[in-house]
Amino acid sequence: MSASAGEVARPTLRVRGLLGRAEPILTTGGRAVTDYREAFVGIDVAKLKNAIAIAEAGREGEVRFFGEVDASATSMRRVIGRIASRFDQTHFCYEAGPTGYGLYRLIRSLGHECTVVAPSLIPRKPGDRVKTNRRDAISLARLLRAGELTAVWVPDEGHESIRDLVRARAAAVETLRVHRQQVSAFMLKHGRSYPRKKSWTMRYLRWLQEQRFDHPAHQIALQEMVEAVRVSKERVERLERVIEEFVPAWSLAPIVWALQTLRGVDLIVAVTFVTEVGDASRFESPRQLMGYLGLVPGERSTGETVRRGGITKAGNGRVRHMLVESAWTYRHPPKIGKAKLYRLEQAPPKVREIAWKAQSRLTARYRMLSARGKRTTVVCTAIARELVGFMWAVAREARAAA
Repeated sequence: MSASAGEVARPTLRVRGLLGRAEPILTTGGRAVTDYREAFVGIDVAKLKNAIAIAEAGREGEVRFFGEVDASATSMRRVIGRIASRFDQTHFCYEAGPTGYGLYRLIRSLGHECTVVAPSLIPRKPGDRVKTNRRDAISLARLLRAGELTAVWVPDEGHESIRDLVRARAAAVETLRVHRQQVSAFMLKHGRSYPRKKSWTMRYLRWLQEQRFDHPAHQIALQEMVEAVRVSKERVERLERVIEEFVPAWSLAPIVWALQTLRGVDLIVAVTFVTEVGDASRFESPRQLMGYLGLVPGERSTGETVRRGGITKAGNGRVRHMLVESAWTYRHPPKIGKAKLYRLEQAPPKVREIAWKAQSRLTARYRMLSARGKRTTVVCTAIARELVGFMWAVAREARAAA
């Protein structure tokens, strides 16, 4: 009786003559299992052309340079099809960079595995001083076959769009800071000192408008710099309104709302954390997330000698910077304000419990570290590290409740 069309072909034994002897070999679907071919493809991506190298499976597998092809989607789709047709399974990889994740999504849409590699974690020989596209592609293919590459988390298109918006706002904030610094430096150069402590208030802006200079060129320069500050500030406010508008329709909006129950975490901090970290449940423990954000101390130990230094500062600097600023709010005694009370009423019971536990513990720890004489920067960094652990717990609870 013939097998049905949906039945999977089972391996069978048959006898093949080899060097004058009858020898059984395993076959699947009429083809020898030893004929199964697997390839690891490294792609050195660039703006115009991509360099491609192929490493066949096995320790003795051939590693060869395929060539450089046009970086357009049409050309890459054709080349990927050519490579995949020669092998039973292909694995692709390329370094994360300014070209984005378009190639990753293209390869995945064609049904192949693809890894976006963290450039800073690629093993490199200390004495290697030659860097070309060909060598980089061959190195990626060889390291992918050896399993020595570290993948980065790739967001979906919706997540990436929100992240681009948040990063645009961060760039606008940096531009605003630079323009304000230019005004302050200009006033300092001319010996004009603001008599109050807090600057960039409406009173400070009025004080700037009252300043008079002997030469009209100085007056025009000051007015242009003040106008640049005004334009930059309006841009920041405009982007913040757009972020507030788009977040409710985002799939990770429940996590953003839940994170705002924590002291020092407002909408911008929560959105930045979620867009840069993604789904916090992909980290098995809070310590992994702390290490990902570079908030764990560096260590150089040997034998019985243990030496720990400052934080590693590895990983995402945008989130780390914001968390250290948020930690400054824990210098005050634990208290729930009006804005946080509204957020807590909308949060699940477990999230409210975590938020209050975080506030009680971190405020006490801030006082304890300050009493020991620790510098404020060190105290805020330590508080930020523990705050990450509570944010990890809140994100997991919000994800489970959604």
